[in-house]
Amino acid sequence: ISVVSANDYVSAVVDTELDAIFGNSVYENVTVHKFVGNLEPKTLYKYTDMFGIGYMYLLLPDVSKSTLLFIGPYLSFPLASKQLLEIGEENSVPPQSQGYLEEYFASIPIIDDVSPVMTMLNTFCEKIWDTSSFSIVDVAREHKMPVSPINEVTRSDDFNDILLNMKTMEKRYEFENEIMRAVTLGQTHKETILFSSFSDQMFEKRVADPLRNTKNYCVIMNTLLRKAAEEGGVHPVYLDRMSSKYAAKIEQMSSLSERGELMGEMFRSYCRLVRKHSMKDFSLLVQKTILLIDSDLSADLSLSSLAQSQNVSAAYLSTTFKKETGKTVSEYIREKRMKHAAHLLSTTKLQVQTVALYCGIMDVQYFSKTFKREMGMTPKEYREAMR
Repeated sequence: ISVVSANDYVSAVVDTELDAIFGNSVYENVTVHKFVGNLEPKTLYKYTDMFGIGYMYLLLPDVSKSTLLFIGPYLSFPLASKQLLEIGEENSVPPQSQGYLEEYFASIPIIDDVSPVMTMLNTFCEKIWDTSSFSIVDVAREHKMPVSPINEVTRSDDFNDILLNMKTMEKRYEFENEIMRAVTLGQTHKETILFSSFSDQMFEKRVADPLRNTKNYCVIMNTLLRKAAEEGGVHPVYLDRMSSKYAAKIEQMSSLSERGELMGEMFRSYCRLVRKHSMKDFSLLVQKTILLIDSDLSADLSLSSLAQSQNVSAAYLSTTFKKETGKTVSEYIREKRMKHAAHLLSTTKLQVQTVALYCGIMDVQYFSKTFKREMGMTPKEYREAMR
């Protein structure tokens, strides 16, 4: 939160950390006045830039018509990985720097319409303007929106209600523990049995908005499932990716009817993660090798470099890896790179040469030949088939 003059440069309030990643300044030598234009009193403005980053600002009363309060940067909802990949490609971010871009967006707070921050801001505006009838202007949409009233959830002190709430809470905890046990063991087949016992009464209504309540409980489930998968032997590298993916999906929910499908999908995905990435039976050498490969497919993943990074000989690493996984190091890397390529081709609009770079292959012709040998069709044919 910043208080600035209209004559100040916008770099004083707009986050310029992206400049270091993109290598150019988007708001260089732009004044606050040029950035916001002419503002009306008793109006809260919401602005979203080309990267999906939001800012809010307003004229402060009784100070000067050129003094503003700035809030940001923030996101209205987490951006999906494919959106960040496309932002990276549009701004020529190399694969090696994509991680910095994703870390930056992960560090930006999420402020949606029912966030406590918005409640505080509404109260602040009512106080400084001495009225509840102020406007909110979405700059991108260029229209005014009425302020939504904030309703507090009423709670009952009746003894019978308290007993009922206790029983409901016990059922919820029992349900959650069963779900976690199933995920820890990778028991996907238990989905129907477990979720058939779930009901709307099992989670606490903490806010007045039913959709926000649903999102809040899905966030809780995402956390519980992540911890259960960790108990099942999945490394945090994989858990973080999965958890971030579903954090974004949860915030993008638009109706209560989506909850059942999303919770079922989360359960199945975490179960599959345990069955696919549980490394309890692998030696520390093989575990670290797999993590080095999976964490950055665009890196130098030659057998010699992987062995050198762990202070063992290439021959020893090769023998140990094949013995424990049933695959050679090169087979494992090629399989992972082609699966990742297929995922990018089917979920993003990245150019084929960009996909090749993200898979650690500089020669696009070699990439296309390898992809066709593994997948049975060229990258272009595969993308068209998936569409």
